[in-house]
Amino acid sequence: MIAACIATLSFLLWLYLLLGRGRFWQVSTPPIEQKLLLMSAPRVAVVVPARNEADVVGLAVRSLLEQDYAGRVQIFVVDDHSSDETVNVVRQATASKSEQLTISSAMPLPVGWKGKMWALSQGVQQAARFAPDYFLFTDADIIHASDSIASLVDRAQGDKFDLVSMMPRLRCSSLAERALIPAFVFFFLMLYPPEWVSNPMHKTAAAAGGCVLVRAEALERMGGVAAIRNELIDDCALGRKIKRNGRVWLGLAQNTHSIRGYDGFGGIGRMISRTAFYQLRHSSWLLMATVLGMAITYLAPPVLVCFGGWVAVLGGTAWFMMIAAVWPTLRFYSRSPLWAPLLPAIAAFYTGATVHSAVRYWLGRGGEWKGRLQDAKSHLVG
Repeated sequence: MIAACIATLSFLLWLYLLLGRGRFWQVSTPPIEQKLLLMSAPRVAVVVPARNEADVVGLAVRSLLEQDYAGRVQIFVVDDHSSDETVNVVRQATASKSEQLTISSAMPLPVGWKGKMWALSQGVQQAARFAPDYFLFTDADIIHASDSIASLVDRAQGDKFDLVSMMPRLRCSSLAERALIPAFVFFFLMLYPPEWVSNPMHKTAAAAGGCVLVRAEALERMGGVAAIRNELIDDCALGRKIKRNGRVWLGLAQNTHSIRGYDGFGGIGRMISRTAFYQLRHSSWLLMATVLGMAITYLAPPVLVCFGGWVAVLGGTAWFMMIAAVWPTLRFYSRSPLWAPLLPAIAAFYTGATVHSAVRYWLGRGGEWKGRLQDAKSHLVG
């Protein structure tokens, strides 16, 4: 009786996910719709917060300097108290176009601010004299395609969006990355279906922090970066703030990509663990509900196949729908379809990382990133 109830619930969950959740599984990349004329192209200030990014930031900033964009672009790199050669790498990589670049060091981190938010706010302050029409917030590991800024601005101008965000292609080279990264994108799109994000009638809002273009007026209207100064999942917080009084769009980039590598399964696990319990609002009840929900949605179907009868039919159908749902994401990342049946095991890994996130928080080590605690239980560190 219990197995039959679980099988029915799992089947209904996947039926809803396929048919009723904004077609999140239809992974696609939008084309550039138009080319802006020189006289009408808005001014864009690019803000790049960088903390110990010497191994990637040079290539990232160089890709921003090589944009095929008709308007003016000024880049503001904010060194977030790096202990490596981040600043020197930026200077060496951009020596030939130094007039287009401003490098500054973030002031000491105030209480109540997250480190990245403070660095972004410092960059926005530096950019004020440039009087930009848009700000592009991008991470130090993102290599932008030559048409990246043009594509973002075209989307914002053409459809009158106040925020346009493109999730860069994440690195998917090592075994751990091939196994876990497509699922990371799949789960993100499930939480924040792009179709719902761009719908002004739907409350769902999000952004992908590696590449966010926001209208300067909209940023000022929401109170600037200070309005999300204590947010750990800052991109989605920014999307929510902007959508309250404006329009937001979320998509996936085909040619803009991240070159950040992860240290095996442990590295990806730490990346998930850094924000998972924060997203659950530090609630033990939500944690238990999440573990139970993941078990019924992902782990139960392949187990139920072994029961026989209608339980096996419903479990097998749910498993098949799961495979069908994740396949477009695997194809987007050029992965074999043989990874699709393994999604239950991959989901178990993500569930374990979520539990680990809670344990780290309870031990006072929440949100640790590059030597900085960002979600400590005392709430006193940034």
